This record gives sequence, C-alpha cells and structure tokens, in this order.
Amino acid sequence: MNFSMIIYVLSWVVFFSGLFLLPSCVVAIIYQEPEGFAFLFCALVYLAAGWLLTRRKPRSSLFYAREGFVTVALTWVLISLLGALPFTLAGDIPFYVDAFFETVSGFTTTGSTILTDIEVLSHCSLFWRSFTHWLGGMGVLVFVMAILPMGGGNTIHLMRAESTGPSVEKLVPKIRETAATLYSIYVVLTLAELFLLLLGGMNFFEAITACFSTAGTGGFAVLNSSMASYSPYIQYVVILFMFLFGVSFNVYFLIYMKKIKAALGYEELKWYALVVVLATAAIVTDIRHLYPTLEEAFRQGLFHVTSIITTTGYVSFDFELWPVMSKSILVLLMFIGACAGSTGGGMKVSRWLIMGKFMRSELRRFRHPRLVEQIRLNGGLVSSDLLRSVLVYLVSYLLIFIISIFIVTLEGHDLVTNFTAVATTYNNVGPGLSMVGPVCNFSFFTPLSKLVLSFDMLAGRLEVLPLVVTISAMGSELSHRWKRLRRASLD
Repeated sequence: MNFSMIIYVLSWVVFFSGLFLLPSCVVAIIYQEPEGFAFLFCALVYLAAGWLLTRRKPRSSLFYAREGFVTVALTWVLISLLGALPFTLAGDIPFYVDAFFETVSGFTTTGSTILTDIEVLSHCSLFWRSFTHWLGGMGVLVFVMAILPMGGGNTIHLMRAESTGPSVEKLVPKIRETAATLYSIYVVLTLAELFLLLLGGMNFFEAITACFSTAGTGGFAVLNSSMASYSPYIQYVVILFMFLFGVSFNVYFLIYMKKIKAALGYEELKWYALVVVLATAAIVTDIRHLYPTLEEAFRQGLFHVTSIITTTGYVSFDFELWPVMSKSILVLLMFIGACAGSTGGGMKVSRWLIMGKFMRSELRRFRHPRLVEQIRLNGGLVSSDLLRSVLVYLVSYLLIFIISIFIVTLEGHDLVTNFTAVATTYNNVGPGLSMVGPVCNFSFFTPLSKLVLSFDMLAGRLEVLPLVVTISAMGSELSHRWKRLRRASLD
C-alpha cells in the first residue's frame, strides 16, 4: 500500500476544502452575515494546513486499484468531516453529528436533512449546502484531477473508484483531459439551467442554488416547500434538467464528438427513458382524481418520477398523500436509479440491464446446454470481470442494507419509516415515506442511527466497494502492526 501517495492526495483534498468554502464567504459579505467568519476561519485553516502538507512529495507515485479505493473512501469521509465544521461554528447546525449528517447528505447528493426549518439558515450556509451537491455530483477527486496532474495514468483507479456505474473508461487518452472534459460538460449544463431559471423570474440566489442541487441530483432547496411554491414553468425546467443530469455523460461526450447516432442508440438511455415514461403513465393514471386538471396531474407525476429515479429528491407535492400504488412505484424507482456515469445515484439502469441479460442467458442455457451466448451492453461486450463485479456489488449492497435496517430498527419506529429511511439514504434519494416523508426530516433519529445512515449515504455514492475495501485494508494493516508489536515484545 502506497501510504505516502494516499496522504499526498488527501493533503490536496484538505487544501481544496478551503478553496471550496471561499464562495460561501463571498455570499456572507454580500448579505452581511456574521456567520461568514466561521466559513472564513475554516477556509484559512484548511488552506494553510493543505499547503503545508502538500510540500512533502510522495516517495512513489505508483497507484493501483486498492490505493484508489482507499483514497477515494478516505477523501469522502475527510471532506465531509471538514465541511461539517463551518455549520457548527456558525451556529446554524450546533450539534456536530447533525452537521456531519447534513454535509454527507450534501456531498453524496442525497438531500436528506435533519433541519426542521431550512429558511432560518444564513445565506452562506444555504449556499454551502447546495454547493456541496454540485461538488459531489461529478466527484471531488474528478474536480481535483481536472486541475492538477495527480501522478500519471495510474489515477484512472481514482476515477474508477469515485465515478458511478459498473465500469468507467477514459474518454480521451489522458486522465486529466477526461476529467476536464467531464467538468466542461457539467458546467455548460449547469449554466444552461441557470439561464432558463432566471428567464422564469427566479431570483439569482435561489436559481444558482437550485442549479447546484439539480446538477448534482441532490435536492437541497432553500425553501421549506422545496419546489412546490414555484411556477409550472420553473418545475418543468427542473424536470428537464433532472432528467438530463441522470443521463450518462458518455452520451454527452458522443454528442460533443458529433456521433449523434451512437449517442441516441445508447441502450441504457433508451431503458432509462422508457422507465420514466411507463412510471409516469402509471402514476398519472392513479392520481388523476386528486388534481383539478390533467396537466397538473401529469406535471406532479412526471416531476416526482424524474426526481426519484434520478435520486434528486426535490418535491413539488406531498406524495405521502398519494395512493399506495403510486408510492410503491416511487420506492421501486429509488432502487433503479439513474444511468451509470451520471450524477444520479441508485443501483443504476446498466446494472439492472446486465443482471437481466445474465438471467435470460442462464435460462436459455438450461434449455440449450451447449449454447454459447455473449452479453452485450451499449454496443460492447460485458466481460466476465465486469459481470463478477456486478454480482459482488449486489451481494455487498444487500448485506449493508440488511445490517443498516437492523440497527435503525432498534429505535422502534414503524417498518415503513425504517425501510425507506435506509433505502432513500443508501440510494442517495432524499425523501422517504411515513416519518421521513417529503414534508418530514431525519432530526428524530438518534446519533447512532444518523451515523449509520451517513455511512449508507457514503456507501451508496461510492457504490459500496471503496468503503468495504478501505475497512478491510485498515483491518489488515492494524492486524499486521499488532502482530509486529507482539513479536517485538516477545523478543
């Protein structure tokens, strides 16, 4: 394990944590808020500490898969710990565990909150909440790699560990160029949404924070009503961009390269769009009688289907009041998720496609034992390594899901609350049902449950394996050091 390189990357993460806080300081100056001093203090400390730590260069820049997993997992834990501190020092979220939960929810683009009244927060805290969505949507280390050369081609392991989906490849020969390309597309889409929201009469602060949350498919809003109090035009704009940010960025790269036919033929995109259409049709049929017009029923159905499948988590109506069938469809959409390589969470459409095709292939083999069939996705072959990684992910996913529900259940809340609380945090969605419904929050959970749900958010965003590998590696390292100490004491 190349610990010197891991520490070097983490040092840059500390430095960039300070840079990320500076825009909130500017917001505090604009609105003349004393809470900005907490953000400025943390920014200066992080910048100074990061600059000092990065002065020590690593002995070796070699980086392999295990180092990539460990670095990414520690990065997300570290940046969440650092990002929570300004909330507590500013007094907006006095209890640090609550601030940590809120920050993890921000960076992992989950959108679950412990806040009972969002609108009492200072503007700089509201900005920071939403900005964490934008940073976490594409990935913290992807941002760092877009700016800094981080040790050559070996950093593909960092991108693979942080990016979503069963497989990640370079779009262009160099990792830094790939990261820069991804962020360029990300910025262009964000600015396009900002322009359309301003065109609809939204004030700049609400528009920019809404863009951050939509781009990261996170769902933090600056109003207690989320998106319910905005005009139909604003809601349709948000629907459009929630859908677009749930699409794989590989599709946008193909469009950028003028390969329109290949982009439109992307198999995962077709199924993603089909699920949205079918789910919307089913829900609109089910809720039509609750609304005065078909247009409103359609808008509310489409809004929440898009919000949940992309794991954005915005709400424009209390869907807890919907019939059971509609709520059940929304819960199922939590597990499907968006496309691989998007900013959305969930299990990803591509994994469901791979598992479905694998099951179909195995059933055919039962009927025709000599049949040799290759599984294809998006025009390429699904390798045995990729198939194995999907199966390992599924087993790890279910194991963590079961353990999390068991721990949260110890508090004694109802089954729907416990199940959907874990489901919505693990899949990085935001709202659940019952006590964690769209107009509720997570403040009533004990600190233990909040930490478990925070772990679930991190595991869901990093897609399980980086955290599992990190825990395993740390366990092995501690065991190795303990044995060395024992041998030394016996000698």
